[in-house]
Amino acid sequence: MAKPLVAVVGRPNVGKSTFFNKIAGRRISIVEDTPGVTRDRIYADCEWLNHKFTLIDTGGIEPRTDDILLKQMRRQAEVAIDTCDVILFFTDGRTGMTADDQDVATMLRRSHKPVILVVNKVDHQEMSDTIYDFYGLGLGQPFAISSTNMLGLGDLLDELVAHFPADADTSAEEEQTINIAVVGRPNVGKSSLVNRILGQERSMVSDIAGTTRDAIDTAFVRDGQRYNIIDTAGIRRKRAIEEESIERYSIVRALAAVRRCDVALIVINAEDGVTEQDTKVAGYVHEEGKACVIIVNKWDAIEKETGTMEAYRKEVIEKLKFMDYAPVLFISALTGQRVVKVLDSVKAVYEQTSRRITTGLLNDILGDATAALQPPISGGRRLKIYYATQQSVCPPTFVFFVNNEELMHFAYQRYLENQFRKSFGFEGTPIHFILREKNQKEN
Repeated sequence: MAKPLVAVVGRPNVGKSTFFNKIAGRRISIVEDTPGVTRDRIYADCEWLNHKFTLIDTGGIEPRTDDILLKQMRRQAEVAIDTCDVILFFTDGRTGMTADDQDVATMLRRSHKPVILVVNKVDHQEMSDTIYDFYGLGLGQPFAISSTNMLGLGDLLDELVAHFPADADTSAEEEQTINIAVVGRPNVGKSSLVNRILGQERSMVSDIAGTTRDAIDTAFVRDGQRYNIIDTAGIRRKRAIEEESIERYSIVRALAAVRRCDVALIVINAEDGVTEQDTKVAGYVHEEGKACVIIVNKWDAIEKETGTMEAYRKEVIEKLKFMDYAPVLFISALTGQRVVKVLDSVKAVYEQTSRRITTGLLNDILGDATAALQPPISGGRRLKIYYATQQSVCPPTFVFFVNNEELMHFAYQRYLENQFRKSFGFEGTPIHFILREKNQKEN
């Protein structure tokens, strides 16, 4: 059996995300003293006394609302409740028990899952008497804690692990996982694509830009391969974002997701074409040295005739010249058109960015390339490339030992890159070159 799933639920602004971050040991969920900041389900692997488990942070449950986003937040929490093994029901010791707490408690009783009642924000001993009212929820003994001050967490976690299924696998070794970051401008269909790949409503979907605020990880297995897909907030132009706003933190998380991914899916809206902001997002992925696939979404909305796709592909590559190595995939997350090919492309480019070339074969190709086109001459001196070796993968990084770094012209470096791609593939991944000078006496 997999690691136990623990859902943290409750009405808005009761401290769920603060608790989640404390137990996870890092700031994953955005914490802001504003109801509705957490909107999607957010996962983190945690451990207590050698018991490993996965904690799920959820958006605040508003039992009585007609607001579209709040209703979707409630749906996300309901999915977490349906899939988890144990529920941590958070309430607020400062405000006391509310009618919304009673409605949430009724919903949790219907789940027939183990529920641990948590009274948060009990910051000092004098407040401990306030917890007795919560017995009225009919969920047993309340656990008084303060997430901010780290009070009472040990007793709560002891109670939590006591509810884990007896056959839960809490020490499984992690296999190789391909981390996928789904990035792009707001409202290009990133969350719809994630949901379509997963076959479930994992992320909230809305035509309202900025619906996704956190970078949301979801682990899954497909055809024996482990993946972790990261849905991210839409990345807008810097000047359009207020300093110290929640959105700015969201974009920091999106960029961090790129840094920790193996493959980035750069999602573009087919109806808009490649915009200036798309170019900036793609440039960030390229500069981070990440393998990538360009996803042209909403292809179902484009009127087509013979050659439309190929003409559009050329236009995409023309506007993203620095990323001409990336495959371009035309899909519709709405209808599911070609979405099945996305993971095939992810796996293919991951294999390319992880590829290692032997030094012997590498120098054979290098020798053929320099024989076909001699290195350039500058100031009466010709560039000499003594040999090359591959230093690392993800991205493939090669070290060239030369007589003078300054003699390596950009155009010749580009030529060598093209020769490497022609011989070894490397589709979907940037290639990095490092130059090191080697004295002729050493040769």
